[in-house]
Amino acid sequence: QVQLVESGGGLVQAGGSLRLSCAASGRTFREYAMAWLRQAPGKEREFVAAINWSGGSTYYADSMKGRCTISRDNVKNTVYLQMNSLKSEDTAVYYCAARRTYNLPSGAADYDYWGQGTQVTVSA
Repeated sequence: QVQLVESGGGLVQAGGSLRLSCAASGRTFREYAMAWLRQAPGKEREFVAAINWSGGSTYYADSMKGRCTISRDNVKNTVYLQMNSLKSEDTAVYYCAARRTYNLPSGAADYDYWGQGTQVTVSA
């Protein structure tokens, strides 16, 4: 089992950048695929990006493709989401998720463990 704690959210102006972090507990972090998803008020949870166990493969949803980069540090047990050129429609709670697999799942339902989320608010 893994526990996830997100940080790095906040208020930013449109066009700005934020880097989210997700710290994972446990000694088997490198056995997990990791993902970032988001949920805006009144909307369904939306997939943003995923990274496989080694960091060698990534997947991005169209919503933020070209504006974000997912990465991981298997020594620090942390996954990151660098977001640039933020828009007001990026405002949401951002969640970190994990699944113990060497594959790269790309759907929200594929992930077993979730953090509590961090709020990102982009002002116009």
